Amino acid sequence: MDIGLTTEQRQGIADGLSRLLADSYTLYLKTHNFHWNVTGPQFSSLHTMFEQQYTELALAVDEIAERIRSLGVRAPGSYAEFAKLTSIKEATGKETATDMIRELVTGQETVVRTARQAFPAADEANDEPTADLLTQRMQSHEKNAWMLRSMLGN
Repeated sequence: MDIGLTTEQRQGIADGLSRLLADSYTLYLKTHNFHWNVTGPQFSSLHTMFEQQYTELALAVDEIAERIRSLGVRAPGSYAEFAKLTSIKEATGKETATDMIRELVTGQETVVRTARQAFPAADEANDEPTADLLTQRMQSHEKNAWMLRSMLGN
């Protein structure tokens, strides 16, 4: 493979993207879970918001995995692999609607930090496609975190 990146650069970038994929997939699952199980007076607005966010995450995980593959590295794709790589805690199943919002704010912010941590390897290698992907992911998750925080009055 000769795309202008060394094997070490491609692997380093893919390692960061794999953590981003694990965090994104775990957040997707958590958001989908909350979409199904939210109750209370904010049900309609939260049900809709959670659906929009998990739908966007479903597209994002595919894009992240495909970028890993385009670097010539195998993308993680099992719950066991994601569990080892993710920084996001699973839901307990006892969350109130407010708890769900708070947990999703934390999850969105976690994904932003994970993307930000992956950025230097892409930047140092002049890997503009990965840098662009990471920038888009950070923008999306920062916006989602803001929208969720707004639901809490923050």
